[in-house]
Amino acid sequence: MSEIISLTILGGVDKDGTEEAIRSVDISRGEIVGIVGPTGSGKSTLIDDIEQLAQGDTPTGRTILVNGERPDANIRVDPRRKLVAQLSQKMHFLADMTVEEFLQMHARSRGKDAGLVTRVIELANTLTGEPIAPHHHLTALSGGQSRSLMTADIAVISDSPVVLIDEVENAGIKKQEALQLLAGEGKIVVVVTHDPVLALMSSRRIVIRNGGMIDIITTSSQEQDVCCRISEVDNWLMSLRETIRRGDIVEVIV
Repeated sequence: MSEIISLTILGGVDKDGTEEAIRSVDISRGEIVGIVGPTGSGKSTLIDDIEQLAQGDTPTGRTILVNGERPDANIRVDPRRKLVAQLSQKMHFLADMTVEEFLQMHARSRGKDAGLVTRVIELANTLTGEPIAPHHHLTALSGGQSRSLMTADIAVISDSPVVLIDEVENAGIKKQEALQLLAGEGKIVVVVTHDPVLALMSSRRIVIRNGGMIDIITTSSQEQDVCCRISEVDNWLMSLRETIRRGDIVEVIV
């Protein structure tokens, strides 16, 4: 398939079988789109539909188009041609190899220069407060380190043009930097979140209720200003967490 420049979600039905109010959503490369709604509303079901490139064959009846067309059937079943990468809060490695060995293997499998390994590790270390070294074993990485490494790996080595992120607000990584990194690499980024910073970082957010897409909200300039203000608080909290993690005393609150 040619370069992926857009993804389209065609609406299906909600949990009651009622037609979704939103019938079509187009997402362009380099764009961050949020998915918001109450717990149990069906947010994860929407990203499952995207991950499967649903063709009206899931319970929601949604259809996913790539560049405005139905994707080749082989893309849905061939892992070598997979268009979608997914990051979640629960992510741990099972392979007993070092970070460097894993990244070299992934780069070779993608036909990429092994020199990218250094860049991936450097980027991963900008996203986590716990340094990652090439000799570290994958199985010894913390959850935050694992997600930081995979975020950088997806951005640099992975060919998947679409990245789905399921609630990373408590995942132990610098979430804003992670989203900006992926979008900056030209990925289509769809993030399920309850976090106001991530929601307002997105250009638009899809509102889910009772399993259906009921609204699309475009982030306004006023909301962007609010995002900047709460980002400062969020960054301060992350700095405070690092202070406590180091075993230092918290003496001043500003």
